Amino acid sequence: MPAFVPLIIIIAIAFIMLSILLSFIPVGLWITAYFSGVKVGIFTLIGMRFRRVQPIRIVNPLIKATKAGLDLNIDKLEAHYLAGGDVNSVVDALVAAQRAEISLEFERAAAIDLAGREVLQAVQVSVNPKVIETPKIAAVAKDGIEVMVKARVTVRANIERLVGGAGEETIIARVGEGIVTTVGSAESHKEVLENPDLISRTVLRKGLDAGTAYEILSIDIADIDIGRNIGAKLQTDQAEADKRIAQAKAEERRAMAVAHEQEMIAAVQEMRAKVVEAEAEVPRAMATALREGKLGVMDYYNMKNVLADTNMRESIAKASKEDDKSNDEGNR
Repeated sequence: MPAFVPLIIIIAIAFIMLSILLSFIPVGLWITAYFSGVKVGIFTLIGMRFRRVQPIRIVNPLIKATKAGLDLNIDKLEAHYLAGGDVNSVVDALVAAQRAEISLEFERAAAIDLAGREVLQAVQVSVNPKVIETPKIAAVAKDGIEVMVKARVTVRANIERLVGGAGEETIIARVGEGIVTTVGSAESHKEVLENPDLISRTVLRKGLDAGTAYEILSIDIADIDIGRNIGAKLQTDQAEADKRIAQAKAEERRAMAVAHEQEMIAAVQEMRAKVVEAEAEVPRAMATALREGKLGVMDYYNMKNVLADTNMRESIAKASKEDDKSNDEGNR
């Protein structure tokens, strides 16, 4: 084996170990920080490795803050990173706030970031207000006409209330509530159409931004449309409901009348059955009376004459009634 082969192996091993060491110790990052005016020790960077912190995620934002004239503590940046925050976004927000002359401390920015809000976007909205457009909100005036309103709400972020303050959904909901209240208080939909600024003034007076992360600057009515005649529809529905109730009650009365009639027919049929049964007993009773001598033959014939006379009178009365009815119809 040539004498230079072990030397090559030693050099290769040394190179590999040096590469591993340099990958663990961010010497290049330390040099960059040093020449950028950021005082961070090499052992501090090594300690970040042991704490499972990526040094580049801390040093680069720190360099950016230093160049912008901010005095930040590297320990606070590292603590924010370990808490799950976005260090770069927080530093960008602090730089933007400084340029816009907005008072924003690191602790406040870190709290906003950890609360899940975009702290840089919040600073930008604080400088440059944003417009929130509501969907079409339907409201009904006192005359029953539906009015659909779309509004544009200009808001500015309130840095002090970003932590714990309500978001855009609450602003939209409160503006919608104000629109419904204002339109509902109008005597006529024409009043709303003639003075759309009435909605804006009424809604702004309610202080709808209380407890939210925004400050409402203005509310502008973007569009107003006329919808359905809700009042007429409700009256129609009520009339239809009353009609159905009346029909149901009439059907109930008819059913009761039919049931009563059936009961009367049953009672009459029962009475007729009893009469027929009683009439069937008459011949047998007369036969028994004749046999026992309680009824004579002349009495029997007299009774027959009385019955025949009664039937004749009934026939004459019935014929007279029919003639009178015919005469009345002829006169008509």
